[in-house]
Amino acid sequence: MKLLFVSLIALFVSSCAFNKLFLHPFPLTKTDTYSDYAEKFDDTLTLSFKEDYSPVIKRSTNEVADLSYVLTNHFFENSKGDTLHAWLAKPKENYNGTTIYFLHGNAGNIVYNYPLMEPFMNNGFQVFMIDYSGFGFSQGKSKRKNVLRDAQDGLNYLLKQDNIHYHKMLMYGQSLGGHLAAVVGPRNQHLIDGLIIEGAFSSHKDVANDRVPFLSRIFVREMYSAEKNIKNYTKPLLIIHSTEDKTIPYKHAERLYELANEPKTLYTIDGRHVFGPLLYGDSISLKMQGMVKE
Repeated sequence: MKLLFVSLIALFVSSCAFNKLFLHPFPLTKTDTYSDYAEKFDDTLTLSFKEDYSPVIKRSTNEVADLSYVLTNHFFENSKGDTLHAWLAKPKENYNGTTIYFLHGNAGNIVYNYPLMEPFMNNGFQVFMIDYSGFGFSQGKSKRKNVLRDAQDGLNYLLKQDNIHYHKMLMYGQSLGGHLAAVVGPRNQHLIDGLIIEGAFSSHKDVANDRVPFLSRIFVREMYSAEKNIKNYTKPLLIIHSTEDKTIPYKHAERLYELANEPKTLYTIDGRHVFGPLLYGDSISLKMQGMVKE
């Protein structure tokens, strides 16, 4: 009996570790720099920050890189009073009139994640992306209830900006962001024109169960879930998932597709977790353009 009690206490304590499974924020400072090779330029590009936190991307020659889009900073207050950081990526030319509200995954920040949206910027989409509480330059604590609130607050902020012009609005979430999009999207479907979720998990209990079968269903609290909310969504839906995804198994996409209403599409791809835009950017862009056609 004593051994059982000790085991249960250990499992209860380990439930905190389950919560950490969902969120891995990387904070930013103004002195941080990030370098990566860009095939388009055949050069290594380096991102750094100005005194006002504005991003600057330079070539190895120290010249500012001539990107197909312009990145601008946005800071706004969430409903708890913390300041959140966001970027707007606006194409310099051939803007197609559609803005993507992007919710990134559970790790890193928008510096790490915005390259996943770059193929869409190059295809004429405008992208607005936020960092949740505790991520990047955003204030606050990284908690599951907070990232859901931030996802809603980011959408509210975007919709109020008179200087951000668009004809159509898509919500695109990857991994954790895909799970959030499957909750926030249905609740705001009168404000958006389509929903894209890539590499998303069906529920917190389901993805935890993939790591620790059975016991995780007892100790992981399900505050909100994609599978519960997706059933309420009735506008165009695109679910993207790789059969080779080792982070979130393909069965999660099948579960969400089964629960979803028409019009819906399950786009099965290959490759790493949430690498769809990098590997299938043009085809996903065409599918998104089809979602917003009159």
